[in-house]
Amino acid sequence: MTERAHTLAIWLFATAGIAFALDRITKAWVEHGLAGRPPLVLIPGVLSLNYTTNSGGAFGFGRSAPWIFAGATIVVSAIIVVVAFRVAKPTIAIALGLILGGALGNLTDRAVHGGGLTGHVTDFIDFHVWPVFNLADSAIVVGAILLAFATSGSRDDEDADARAG
Repeated sequence: MTERAHTLAIWLFATAGIAFALDRITKAWVEHGLAGRPPLVLIPGVLSLNYTTNSGGAFGFGRSAPWIFAGATIVVSAIIVVVAFRVAKPTIAIALGLILGGALGNLTDRAVHGGGLTGHVTDFIDFHVWPVFNLADSAIVVGAILLAFATSGSRDDEDADARAG
């Protein structure tokens, strides 16, 4: 393994750790500070912090089969760990780290809030025009978008990254 591959793996796992920690900290705060209380309005009509739970996947889809989301999370997380030391670009390492951290944050919720891995996920960010979500969801979406951009570049971009590293 090259020094660059090792460094990028560190970036990936550090990003995952930060995303996971922020997700867990914010969910603990929301569960203890907002559960059973009215939403905390940050920008009237635009943004509130509103404690809710979701036993399904994105936007509440699949509530009757949460094991599908737990299984998919485990598979995706395992794939990211397997490829972690083969990542070639910093943006890909950060993107995969965000996806891994977010996936593990929501998987932890499922394990903590139900039997096995079929429990619910805590959501709290409410923009009123979009389903309520959490930091893990945000990390997954931002990571996926970043991954799409990082992998859609031309061969010249890859050559420049290789020369820089």
